[in-house]
Amino acid sequence: MALFSPEFNSLEDLFLEQIEDLYDAEHRIIRALPKMIEAAQDPDLKRALDQHLAETRNQVDRLDTIFRSLNKAPERETCEAMKGLIREGEDMVGAKGSPEVRDAAIIAAAQRVEHYEMAGYGTARSLAQALGHSEAARLLESTLQEEKNADQILTQVAERSVNVHALR
Repeated sequence: MALFSPEFNSLEDLFLEQIEDLYDAEHRIIRALPKMIEAAQDPDLKRALDQHLAETRNQVDRLDTIFRSLNKAPERETCEAMKGLIREGEDMVGAKGSPEVRDAAIIAAAQRVEHYEMAGYGTARSLAQALGHSEAARLLESTLQEEKNADQILTQVAERSVNVHALR
C-alpha cells in the first residue's frame, strides 16, 4: 500500500501520473525481457521478444519526448501492476520441466504484460486527446499499435509453433 495517495486536481495531473506509471513499467520491461529471451528455446519466440525489447527502448524514448513536450522531467511512478506481472513472468522463466511448455508459459506471461500496456497506452492516449496534446496522443497511439502487434506476434508464435511443440 502506498504511503501517499495521489492527488488529482485536474485531468492534466492524471495524465502526467499515467505517463509516469508507463515510464516505470517500460523500464521494468527492459530489465525483464533479456531474461525471457535467454530462457526461451523456440527461435521464433526469441526473435519476437528481442524485437519487442528494441521497440520497448523506442517506447521509452517516446515517453521522454512526451515529458519534454509537457516541460516536465521524466519521472517514474512505481507501477505496482507491472511489478506483479514481471514477478509472474520470472516464475515462468524459472519453471522446471519441459522447455517447450516453459516457452508456452513465457508467452502467457508476456501477453499479460502486453494487455496491461495496451490498457495503459489506450487510456493515456485518450487523456492526451482530451487535453489537446495532439503530438503526445500520436506518440501514444504509435506505441499502442506496437503493443497490439507484439501481442498478435506472440499469439502467432504460440499457435504455429510453441503450443504445437508443447503438445508432444
